[in-house]
Amino acid sequence: MSLWMLIKIVAGLMVLGVVVLTGMVVRHVRYEPVGGVLGEMVPVHVEGKPLLALPEADSELPEIDPGAKIFEKARELIAIGDLQGARDKLRTVVSIYPRSKAASEARRIVGEMNLDELLSAGRMTNKKVYVVKRGDSYLGIAAKFDTSLDMIMHLNGLMDLKSLQPGDELTVMPLDFKVLIEPQKKVLSLWDEDRFVREYPLLAVVGAPSGDLKSKIDGKGGMLGDRRVPPSSSDYRGAIKFFSIGRVPAMITALPEKASVAEDELAQGFYLAPADAEELALLLRVGNEVEFRSSTR
Repeated sequence: MSLWMLIKIVAGLMVLGVVVLTGMVVRHVRYEPVGGVLGEMVPVHVEGKPLLALPEADSELPEIDPGAKIFEKARELIAIGDLQGARDKLRTVVSIYPRSKAASEARRIVGEMNLDELLSAGRMTNKKVYVVKRGDSYLGIAAKFDTSLDMIMHLNGLMDLKSLQPGDELTVMPLDFKVLIEPQKKVLSLWDEDRFVREYPLLAVVGAPSGDLKSKIDGKGGMLGDRRVPPSSSDYRGAIKFFSIGRVPAMITALPEKASVAEDELAQGFYLAPADAEELALLLRVGNEVEFRSSTR
């Protein structure tokens, strides 16, 4: 073998060795560290990697909203005339999914449906027909059945409190609703035990309790200017309705119908639209429970 051939063989072996060594170093650094001399010469810190990398959340994907799906089902039931089924679905949204995007509209619709049923003289659910006896009065009948003069007049189509005669029949309905006031949300709602009935927006809140509190309505009447009139007065029909609350120096009443009223000009109270205050006058009586909830849960 010539010297030149020997030099070429040695050179080829050296190149092959360099290639093999380079491959081992790349594998050691990037994929699978090895021990021995190479591991000591080229130390590598390897962090554990998951066997399966999960995809990152896509912010553009739609959020799952079970309440919205149930709300859409309720709308379908309304369209085919199944109002009771629709109301059950809407109540589920209100009670089970109160944070759903559809909850606000569900409360509005189910509140209107509940009110239609409550105020309909043709639906006798939770209503009674009372036969007037000698010595009866409207106030006495209202107290006996835990209702209000406003509701008696509404259910019986009365424009005024005409004289009662023995044998007269009056439709009466007990009013046992609980009032829930959430000042931070600026919302007042009515509940029949744990069942949602109706919600009203508060246009202004002045002097709310600082914490959670339970009380009762201890007074009800109307305001004509600076004069208070009782529900039995003929002037009450055209008066601004109000409710006073025990333990709280504030009233539930209507916001004055001025173009603009600053809150610092208002007395302590929870102010509603005039039509909402009139509606509450039908549904509330002295003795109804009132709960103040300061949190936003």
